[in-house]
Amino acid sequence: MQTLWVCLVVLLMPLSAQAEMPSETNIRRVAEAWLMKKPAPGFGVSMTMPEAAKVQERYNALIARDLGGVVGYKAGLTNPAVQKRFGYDRPIRGTLYEKMILRTGARVPAAFGARPVFEADMVAVVGDAAKLMAAKTPLEALRALKEIRPFIELPDLVYDPQVKLDGPHLLAINVGARLGVLGDPIALPATAESVAKLADMKVEVVDQTGAVLGGGKGSDVLGNPLNAVLWIAESLRAEGKALKNDELLSLGSFSALLPPRPGTTITARYTGITPTPAEVKVTFE
Repeated sequence: MQTLWVCLVVLLMPLSAQAEMPSETNIRRVAEAWLMKKPAPGFGVSMTMPEAAKVQERYNALIARDLGGVVGYKAGLTNPAVQKRFGYDRPIRGTLYEKMILRTGARVPAAFGARPVFEADMVAVVGDAAKLMAAKTPLEALRALKEIRPFIELPDLVYDPQVKLDGPHLLAINVGARLGVLGDPIALPATAESVAKLADMKVEVVDQTGAVLGGGKGSDVLGNPLNAVLWIAESLRAEGKALKNDELLSLGSFSALLPPRPGTTITARYTGITPTPAEVKVTFE
């Protein structure tokens, strides 16, 4: 009788609760679509976050063969507006590879991915990995960093638009990591004043005509971008992993996800942390 009851409970569970791992074939299909820059089908199942993390490991192994070594990590869903879009209220983590990182002024095809978008982001460069893994406060995190850099992330949402993008589906595709454009280091002393400036800074995304396309403020990312640094360190620590010196930490979006258009030059501008605004640029061809 107990066995029958368990069977009935399973049958009556909502489909979303009956999560399962996708097949190897479906994982390969999505990875191959990423490599070919064509919209991918879904994984064919609903996934829990732990299952999506396992899928990400396999997916990364398939897409990263020619991307060089790991150079850092990205935090996704650190902005409440982006969390709302994807229906998941906590950050998630992806991996950055060497050939994903471009330098300011890069020229990139507008169709750089299957479903390309861009956003204003920021990168923290690890200075003292051991101290950062032990950091508990934003100031402790800042003291363990080598530098802060402007960053325009160029994610790829990969899936066919008909696929519902939620937290697990985004985690499974390495949080959409595809490319990113890295600006020059920002001179920022490790002080409480600098911590406050990072929370208060203004971020704008403008095109070559000066038109403002979007933006936000530092506090849009977990209250302070340094909280995203702490979150990445904690998420790795929880898995028995550690950061390394000079790794790059992409902290999340200060702007909406915007579609790239050929012939446009995009500048992300950070005001309020240095005497003159810091900038990073990319041109879409």
